[in-house]
Amino acid sequence: MEYRTLGASGLAVSEIAYGNWLTHQETGCVAAALDAGVTTFHTAAAWGGGAAEEAYGKAFSGLRRDDLVLCTGVFWPDGPGPNDAGLSRKHLYTSLASSLRRLRTDHVDVYQLMRFDHRTPLAETFLALSDLVRQGKIRYVGTAEWTATQLLDAHAEAERFNVPLISNQPHYSMLWRVADSQVIPTCDRIGIGQFASIPLAQGVLTGKYHGATVPPGSRAEGLAPVRPVLLPDLLERVGLLRGVADDAGITMAQLALGWALQNPSVSAVVTGARTPDQIRENAKASGTVLDLDTLTRVDELLGSFIQSDPRLVWSPPSP
Repeated sequence: MEYRTLGASGLAVSEIAYGNWLTHQETGCVAAALDAGVTTFHTAAAWGGGAAEEAYGKAFSGLRRDDLVLCTGVFWPDGPGPNDAGLSRKHLYTSLASSLRRLRTDHVDVYQLMRFDHRTPLAETFLALSDLVRQGKIRYVGTAEWTATQLLDAHAEAERFNVPLISNQPHYSMLWRVADSQVIPTCDRIGIGQFASIPLAQGVLTGKYHGATVPPGSRAEGLAPVRPVLLPDLLERVGLLRGVADDAGITMAQLALGWALQNPSVSAVVTGARTPDQIRENAKASGTVLDLDTLTRVDELLGSFIQSDPRLVWSPPSP
């Protein structure tokens, strides 16, 4: 495993980060990730109704806390009340308190604002974050799926309130390059690194989907957002990437993860796994170097299926 610093900070993160959005039923994946050198783990308060954080809390029991970079997030509803969502001061305090309890820790390393909150003034959010930093409950702050303009505004408030804003987590893969034209250049200028999210396009880039057939137990079987991506023409193009991966001596999953890591602005790719073998395979993508010919072949094969419109950064209305 190789490590990179996150943005302009001195925080070292593993190139492969493990996220448990969909796979928070612990089946030995955390142990396999740790054995492979993964030190960076992502979760969020709302995932699985808190079960995702609880799974990590149990899995990390007995480990040296300082060996981990633990990231959790806030924004989505994590309770039934009108103040149980968004980025208000009240929700930040109550949600973080519950997250720390479920994670069995007294602090998180990166507290991620999972979406932009149109309802709450940024000044309110960043003043609250500043207080939480001074209290020692969070070490750094990140965002997820924020636009370039929103990030610039956040950077100004972060500097005003002395908040260490160091990361952004965009959807980013060989197919989804929406962050390339505006978000990533803006982050480069203001010292924010990228946690590349969904780098396998929900498993599509592993080559396991063929036509309209959905493999039993796969993510597409129970996750509706994957199904629109299962277009026959796209899957045919993705299938051709197997030859590219074979020529590079790596698997298709490692090709997809390695592609994202070729971008120096990407500090880590965040990927889940259903089995320990999957996380072991993914971890081997660390340190991958893809030559220009390989990158060119990827672009030529995926062609018009590559999405790069910066307007597609997803910042929904406040919950």
